[in-house]
Amino acid sequence: MSTVEVDDAVIRLARELRDEMQQFLNEYEFGMREIETKLQILRDDFAQQHSHNPIEHLSSRVKSVDSLIEKVQRRGVEPTFSAIREEITDIAGVRVTCSFVSDAYRLFELLLGQDDVGVLLVKDYIAEPKENGYKSLHAIVTVPVFLPRGTVHVPVEVQFRTIAMDFWASLEHKIYYKYDKQVPQQLLDELREAAVTASDLDVRMERLHRQVHGDDDPDPTPAPPLREIAQTDRPHAA
Repeated sequence: MSTVEVDDAVIRLARELRDEMQQFLNEYEFGMREIETKLQILRDDFAQQHSHNPIEHLSSRVKSVDSLIEKVQRRGVEPTFSAIREEITDIAGVRVTCSFVSDAYRLFELLLGQDDVGVLLVKDYIAEPKENGYKSLHAIVTVPVFLPRGTVHVPVEVQFRTIAMDFWASLEHKIYYKYDKQVPQQLLDELREAAVTASDLDVRMERLHRQVHGDDDPDPTPAPPLREIAQTDRPHAA
């Protein structure tokens, strides 16, 4: 079996690239933890002080190296850390699963109202669902991470959705994965119908919740206007 000699300089370069990538992803890991902590504090306070806790479940993830590289290639992003930081804003993600639509908006306002949370972009797919029926409230926020080398403002994608929306999105993802994104039209039509059913269920369950708790207002909390923050307003740190 033949062996290949690898130059020491190549090994050193590979290690440097590995360390730089790890440092880059660590920043997103730390930013994700900051957002999780803020939401966990809200959840714990609701549990202690209120009869209804709007947070049912929290989950989070940082994109894997392979997933990040695939997205960089697909979007034609320059393969530098500065370009990736600017163009790919969902490297770190936190998902907040709520009982009701009004809970999603309430938590959205509580999180984005905190002084150290910046806002890059908001996409309200609850008020304006995607064509396939997908519903969720997306916010790209920034949070400061204090490191020995200085403060870094890390972008984190936060998704707010109800249990019904989360169940639908999970099933839709599995179907698209099984068919390698070439889903038969019949299934697409059924998914849209299921999205309508899930939305109707959200409305009915929230109405029941309000009746049980003595709130006769039949209308859930209205959606705030869609907010989009201009590119030049982004509070990124170098």
